Amino acid sequence: MKAPHITIATRESRLALWQANHIKDLLESKGCAVTLLGMTTLGDQILDKTLSKVGGKGLFVKELETALMDGRADLAVHSLKDVPMELPDGFTLAAVLEREDPRDAFVSNDYASLAELPQGAVVGTSSLRRAVLIKALRPDVQIEPLRGNLDTRLGKLDAGNYAAIVLAAAGLKRLGLGSRIRAVFETDQMLPAAAQGALGLEIRADRSDLLALLAPMIHQPTLLAAYAERAVSRAMGGSCSMPLAAHAVFVGSADDAMYLRAAFGDEATGVIKRAEGRAMVKTIEQAELLGKSIAAQLL
Repeated sequence: MKAPHITIATRESRLALWQANHIKDLLESKGCAVTLLGMTTLGDQILDKTLSKVGGKGLFVKELETALMDGRADLAVHSLKDVPMELPDGFTLAAVLEREDPRDAFVSNDYASLAELPQGAVVGTSSLRRAVLIKALRPDVQIEPLRGNLDTRLGKLDAGNYAAIVLAAAGLKRLGLGSRIRAVFETDQMLPAAAQGALGLEIRADRSDLLALLAPMIHQPTLLAAYAERAVSRAMGGSCSMPLAAHAVFVGSADDAMYLRAAFGDEATGVIKRAEGRAMVKTIEQAELLGKSIAAQLL
């Protein structure tokens, strides 16, 4: 039987290409022939405004979904935290891979941690979630917007525009830039975004051939955690304009309970509401039920 040929739609940032090539290697090890279709999304082009002001997470995936719909590509590789909580009709997540470090990273050329920053220091992030949680830890620092791909953001730090920036640890580690991390924020300090550190593979819902091919790539604990976290965000009307965090872990082995925490920040007052809970979770439905119950606590 002839090995299938797979075209992967991907953004053209260095991190996105690393992710796409990672999936390419996995598919080629199964005997598939794989090519990449590099694309520039609207989210990559608009760098002078925060995502919450220009349309949110969907800006990073719409062009890739168009390529899937018109047959130019078979699957798209996403950082799952960038994928809108509701996929458009006709699309589905075929696989969620094992999560890299989900935590946020403190990156600075001059200071070893957030606590060491001088009074009023400028910290770069365009994430409303990170902004609210940073301000809760250090009310005196000044938060300034920071957009662009990973290399662009590090370049702005190196140019002296910020005393420090906060990034996802996963991206830095995947690109071999772990040495840039001065400190990681433990999840009890700064709760991650829903599905942070996880890769999701999106396909057209009618591609049952791909569902079967990609199923072995699913990492079940990550998939269930991501669905629980995304359910919190979905129930809260989750978007980039909402300072919302959600993080799930299995306590003990995967046969034990899932422990899910969420936090919702008020930009104006700085007040952060928190909720947590645990339940036995073995299916996506059970994961989403736990997510909805945590969102109900927050609401």
